[in-house]
Amino acid sequence: MKKILFTIFLPVVILAQSFLISNIPLPKTYIQNLDPYDCGEECLQEFIDREMFFSFLAYADTKLENEIQNEVRNINIGILNLGSTIINTKLKIAILLPYKKIGKYSSSTTNASFAYLITKNQPFELKSYKIESESQEDIHMALTNIIEDGFSYVIAPLTTKGAEVLTELNPQINIFFPTINKKDSSSTSPYLYFGGIDYRAQSDLLLKEAASPLIIFHDNSSIGKKLARYEENTFCYEITPETNATNEFGPYIVPASKIRQEDKEAIKFSISRKTTNLEHYLKENEDINGSTCIINTPIVKTSMVMSQLTLYDANTTNILSTQINYDPLILSMTQYVDREKMLIANSITEHNNVLIETNAILSNDIEYDWINYTTTVAMDYFFHLITNAQREYNIELINQQMSYPIELLKPSLSRFIKYIPTPEEVALEETED
Repeated sequence: MKKILFTIFLPVVILAQSFLISNIPLPKTYIQNLDPYDCGEECLQEFIDREMFFSFLAYADTKLENEIQNEVRNINIGILNLGSTIINTKLKIAILLPYKKIGKYSSSTTNASFAYLITKNQPFELKSYKIESESQEDIHMALTNIIEDGFSYVIAPLTTKGAEVLTELNPQINIFFPTINKKDSSSTSPYLYFGGIDYRAQSDLLLKEAASPLIIFHDNSSIGKKLARYEENTFCYEITPETNATNEFGPYIVPASKIRQEDKEAIKFSISRKTTNLEHYLKENEDINGSTCIINTPIVKTSMVMSQLTLYDANTTNILSTQINYDPLILSMTQYVDREKMLIANSITEHNNVLIETNAILSNDIEYDWINYTTTVAMDYFFHLITNAQREYNIELINQQMSYPIELLKPSLSRFIKYIPTPEEVALEETED
């Protein structure tokens, strides 16, 4: 019989007020293996199958080559708070929270940060600094306190306005914006990092699947209106970049040009928050026949638009959407006939089951909520910078911006599946290119 010895330190209490996380470490559980015999992959699997997890963990004291077994190891280490090799570098990370601006994300981004750190099984200090506004005065005062408290790594889920204020202040500490894409910032600082989803790159990929006319549904939010303008211009115009050239008089710059494509048309429909009936837009509207609809509205409004496209027999070629509608609710809020021709661009492509489950314990979602996901990616990158440990997410940082892969998904009967174009569609795209 396997003999396992447990040594448990006296419990200590985690004290938390507001979003201030105590740096008092959790009690540790240590498992000592007293069995003199070796245990290979088959032996470890037998322990897992028989749910003898302590015996399994006694042998699994280091990372395992078998990915599935190693995942079981990591989950149980996190749940049981097992003692392991401690990295000497102290983890001190601050969170800058404009709680009135970001609403629910004030707590969910904190939970995502906390969930990541507790899976690392070592002491840490995570402290939040709440600001009422993103004014220069409030942000400057918070930064002063953060620096005085000895923090040099900050997660800052700010809006574009707040990020610009920080850019102007030009702090010499590492700050990560999980909510902002670098394309929306003027920053050139090596201390500022950006993790926001690239909606424009997603739109570019989606528009390759679009037919004319392009029907753009959007709300009156800043992201809705910005995407509508971008998609209209990208679809209807050929934009040539600025280039360098020479002639007999020497070098000169060929300016960027914007050429209207005669065979492309876009129609924009602005859907207000109170609008619930689209009969005026859709009923007997011949412009919609054979069109592509791209929807830049939140999930509830999107579901309403899609159901009425079906109701008024809009004979659309397909329906497109960005990350905004990558949400399992769309599977329950629409009928399959409504979403049968739908494609959704998604940048949440890497999944870490240990972190997903740890977040779930805190009622937090990093599978579908992109801000919680990018906050986790930000924590992972900072953890790597502080400890030189291997990253959990293999997402490349290019010019201070996380470069997320983009995939196209179809919301099927009960789940999202990868979109694989038919050979005919591939041949048509190659012809158009």
